Amino acid sequence: MNALAATNRNFKLASRLLGLDSKLEKSLLIPFREIKVECTIPKDDGTLASFIGFRVQHDNARGPMKGGIRYHPEVEPDEVNALAQLMTWKTAVAKIPYGGAKGGIGCDPSELSISELERLTRVFTQKIHDLIGIHTDVPAPDMGTGPQTMAWMLDEYSKFHGHSPAVVTGKPIDLGGSLGRDAATGRGVLFATEALLNEHGKSISGQRFVIQGFGNVGSWAAKLINEKGGKIVAVSDVTGAIKNKNGIDISGLLEHTEENRGIKGFDGADSIDSDSVLVEDCDILIPAALGGVINRDNANEIKAKFIIEGANHPTDPEADEILKKKGVVILPDIYANSGGVTVSYFEWVQNIQGFMWEEERVNKELQNYMTRGFKDLKDMCKTHSCDLRMGAFTLGVNRVARATVIRGWGS
Repeated sequence: MNALAATNRNFKLASRLLGLDSKLEKSLLIPFREIKVECTIPKDDGTLASFIGFRVQHDNARGPMKGGIRYHPEVEPDEVNALAQLMTWKTAVAKIPYGGAKGGIGCDPSELSISELERLTRVFTQKIHDLIGIHTDVPAPDMGTGPQTMAWMLDEYSKFHGHSPAVVTGKPIDLGGSLGRDAATGRGVLFATEALLNEHGKSISGQRFVIQGFGNVGSWAAKLINEKGGKIVAVSDVTGAIKNKNGIDISGLLEHTEENRGIKGFDGADSIDSDSVLVEDCDILIPAALGGVINRDNANEIKAKFIIEGANHPTDPEADEILKKKGVVILPDIYANSGGVTVSYFEWVQNIQGFMWEEERVNKELQNYMTRGFKDLKDMCKTHSCDLRMGAFTLGVNRVARATVIRGWGS
């Protein structure tokens, strides 16, 4: 089942639990606007290259639409649609005043020079500048993009609309980016894990963790969990996988990955097959890379008691059912990885106010949002006698449905 089908399925299950009528259900599911643009740029060698850019704006009942821009060869409409819808429910679960959006360009950023990426970003911004805005749709970085991409987008947008730092988030600090944004998703994973373990009478200290994916989310989660006394026993990234049952030296691994652009060749652990990392013996598994990695082929072999979804849609619905029968507790992506969009919201607020916060305040506010979010999620689980995934979906869908009806859009 692809990401869009899985997201639609979860939405419909939540809608049924909430008793939404079919007309409202349909209006919540259909995107507000889908944008597809051609982006043609001169390459460094003088030839022309064309790329397709997308932006799906899913819902704006609760506020401006919010979501990342990804540069990846496999960016396609269904995936962008699913991720935009997921952002609608995620921002509602986090109780921040946004709707969902997502966008991207079908390209391989590793095959483009810095100047080509800049030209591509500026052309894409020129094509969509009238459809995004501080109170309309606020892009952010995603896979294959980063603070520099946002700096180019801000600069290009400002040529048409005047200096507008709040039009994108995830910017460099010097252009109005927020302190704490880089670590936000990983730190949110930490706070989400703490909230879940606390519910089960446990703490992070002494728990054995496996982290699949050692990019921004996985590396920050590993660092922060390690600082809290958690033992990271296995890690993987695109270059390979490693394990050490006594615990990996995370400080050493972070230095190694910085120098070698990956975990491959790290001395302080044994090399293992990348596919086996998900089924390594541990207490808590954190998939923090791509979607669909936990599926019916490997679900039965997973040994973790808890799964914290740091990635978007890492668990297929079939795997969900298998794991539920095994008694594995899954903390869903629309809550567990919402730290990034929450601190993006803080950045937006700071830009609008023209008043920047200290990092300590950013982290404290994030902890408050994540802790309150878990309590709200658990309350929905009790109300509807459902698991955490359905608790999160019913929470998000209910908040968007209520805003839609109150505005008079649902009749």
